[in-house]
Amino acid sequence: MTGKYKHRRLPFWAVLAVIGVVAAADLIFPPPLERAQTVSPLVVDREGQWLHAFATDAGRWRFAADLDAIDPVFIERLIAVEDKRYWRHWGVDLFAVLRAGRSSAKSGRIVSGASTLTMQTARLMEPRRRNLRSKLIEMVRALQLERRLSKKQILELYLTLAPYGGNVEGVRAASLIYFDKEPVRLTDAEQALLIALPQAPEARRPDLKAANAKIARAAVLEKLVHAAAITPVRADEAREATLPRARKSFPRFAYHAANRLAQSSSQSGTVRSTLDRLLQSRAEAMVAAYVTGFDDGATASLLIIHNETRTVRVAVGSSGLAAKGGWIDLTAAVRSPGSTLKPFIYALAFEDGVAGPASVIDDMPRNFGDYSPENFDRTFRGEVRVREALQHSLNVPAVTMLDRIGAARFAAILRAAGVPLRTPQRADNKPGLALALGGAGVTAQEIATLYAALAEGGEVRPLAWVADEEASTVAPYSLFSEATAKRVSAILADAPSLAGRAPAKLAQSATRVAFKTGTSYGYRDAWAAGHGGGYTVVAWVGHADGAARSGATGRKAAAPLLFEAFDMLERNGERLPDTIEVIDDQPTGPLLARLDRPRREAPPEITFPRSGVEVFQSSAERGFALAARGGAAGYRWYVNGERLMRDETSGRAVWRPTDPGFYDVAVVDREGRMAKSKVRVIASR
Repeated sequence: MTGKYKHRRLPFWAVLAVIGVVAAADLIFPPPLERAQTVSPLVVDREGQWLHAFATDAGRWRFAADLDAIDPVFIERLIAVEDKRYWRHWGVDLFAVLRAGRSSAKSGRIVSGASTLTMQTARLMEPRRRNLRSKLIEMVRALQLERRLSKKQILELYLTLAPYGGNVEGVRAASLIYFDKEPVRLTDAEQALLIALPQAPEARRPDLKAANAKIARAAVLEKLVHAAAITPVRADEAREATLPRARKSFPRFAYHAANRLAQSSSQSGTVRSTLDRLLQSRAEAMVAAYVTGFDDGATASLLIIHNETRTVRVAVGSSGLAAKGGWIDLTAAVRSPGSTLKPFIYALAFEDGVAGPASVIDDMPRNFGDYSPENFDRTFRGEVRVREALQHSLNVPAVTMLDRIGAARFAAILRAAGVPLRTPQRADNKPGLALALGGAGVTAQEIATLYAALAEGGEVRPLAWVADEEASTVAPYSLFSEATAKRVSAILADAPSLAGRAPAKLAQSATRVAFKTGTSYGYRDAWAAGHGGGYTVVAWVGHADGAARSGATGRKAAAPLLFEAFDMLERNGERLPDTIEVIDDQPTGPLLARLDRPRREAPPEITFPRSGVEVFQSSAERGFALAARGGAAGYRWYVNGERLMRDETSGRAVWRPTDPGFYDVAVVDREGRMAKSKVRVIASR
C-alpha cells in the first residue's frame, strides 16, 4: 500500500511504553485479595475435630475453601453450570461475551451476563452496582487474578466468598449451616442448592424462601441434565428431596480457651489446639452438672494437663456462659491459692536439708513478728512429723518452713519458674510469710504448671495450648530434684481420703492421686490440685466476683470435682501407669530427726489480752481465746488464780468472764516461767 494510506508500524519504544503503562497500572491497582484473607477464626482439637468458631469482625461466617476437602463432583457440576470453559479461558470468556452481546442485541435487553467464575470472584471482592462500567472493571480484575493465581486458587477464592444468604459466605459455612456437615460428600440435591444460592442468596434462602429455593434448585438440576452432568432419573429424585428448614448451630466447645487462641493467633483461619474434644465435651457437661449441687449460684473451672507433654487436654473456664460471670475465663483469673502452694514450700525445705518428711516439727501457737498464724480448725497438735503437717495442711509448720527458706526467695524461685506471685502492695513491697497460706494471687493455669512439674521430676515447662508447640524448645526450669518430687508426691498421695471414697492404695483399679486442697480467706476460693496416672488436674469452685461462700472449703467443694475428673479419664481409657512411688521416709540423722526449735531464753509473754486493756463482752456466752508467745510450749492458763481448762471444741484456752470487773490473767510455760496481765471486762450495752 502506498500514499497516505501506507501502514505505519508503531515504534518499538511505543510498544514498550504501552506494556509498561499496563504493567504499572496492574502493580499500582492490584486486586483486593485482603477480603478473602479475612475468614472466621476456627479452633479445632488435637485431632482436627471442630471445637469453636467465631464470626469475622463484620459478623460473617466465612471459612477458607480447600478444593481437596470439597466434593469433586460438586466442583465439576458448578463449572458445568456457571463457566463450562473455566479451565481454558484467561479470566474472560470471549465466546460467552460475543454470545451475550448477540443475544442482547436481538432482544433489546440483557439476556445473559457472560460472567466467568473469575469475574464473579472479582465482583465478590469489590461489590458494586451492576452496569456496563462495573462489567468492564470485573474483566480487568479477572485478568489480574488469572495472572496472579492458579485456576485452583481462583476457584477456592470464589468458594470462600460466595454468598449463601444472611451472614453466610463460602461453601463450607453454607454446607455446615444448612446440612450440618462438611462439603466433602454432598447429595445431588445439596449440590444443586449450593450452586443456585449464590446467584440470588436472599431470594432463595431455604430457611426463609423455601418455594424460591426449590424452583432455583430444579432449574440447576435441569441445566445439569442438559450438560450430561447428572442422569434424568437422579435429577428427578433430587427435585423431591427435602429442603433444610432451619440453620444449624456450629459446635461450641471450650469457649474461653478457643476465644483466647483465636485472638492471639498470628494467622487467620484454623488454629489446631492441644485440647481433646471428647474429653472437653464430657468435662463441660460434668462441671455444669456438678455446680447444680450448690444453692448459691457458684461456678467452677477445670484444667486437665497431660504431664509428659504439658499439653492442655481440657480447659473449662466456667460452668457455662449463662452462669453468673460465665464469660470470664476462671482458669486465667488471679485468685488466692489457699494452701495449694504448701507442697512446694516443703519441697524447697527438703532440698535445702532443713527438714525431711520424718522430721519432728512443732504445731503450737507462735508469733512471727506481728504475724500469728492459726490452723484452719483453730486447734494445735503439738509435735508432729513433717509429712503429717503437710497431709493435714497445718498452718504453723508451713509458715515455719517458709520462714526457714525465706519468703522472698520462695517468691523469686516461683517467678523464675514462670509463676509470678501477685502480692498486695505494701510499704516495703516484700513477700511475707502469709504466702504459705494463700497471701498472694495466682491462676489455675499457673497452679497446673507447678503440679505438672511435681509429677515430672520437678522440671517446670510452660503449658502448651497449640498443637505445633507441643514439642517445646524452651529449656525446663528445675524447681527441685526428682527425688524431692517423688517424696512430696508420695506424701500427698497418702493424705486422708475424701469421705465416702476408698483410698487408692486399697483399690486395685483406682488411680493413685497426689493431691492438695486449698481454701482462701473468707471461703472465696475452693481449690483442689493433684496429679496421677500421667495427668494433672486443677479444680476451682467459687463465685466469679469473689464473693464469700461460708463453709465451702477446698476439700468439700473442689476435691470431689477433682476426683470426678480423674474418674472420667479412667472411663475414657486415658489412665497411664502410676508414677507415684511408695516411699517410707525415716529419720536419717540428728538434723532430720527434729526441726530445731527457735531459741526461747525469754519467758512467755501474753499477747492477748495485754495488761491494761479493756475488753467488751457482748453476751455471757462470748469467750476470749487467750494467746501467748515465747517461753517453752505447754502453756497453763490461770484467771484470778484458778486454772483455766482448754475448750473441748477448739483445744485452745478460752476465757468466758462471768461478770464485769478487773481480772488477773496469768500463763505458765512448761519450765515454770510466768507472765501476767491485768484486764478490765466491760459489758457492752
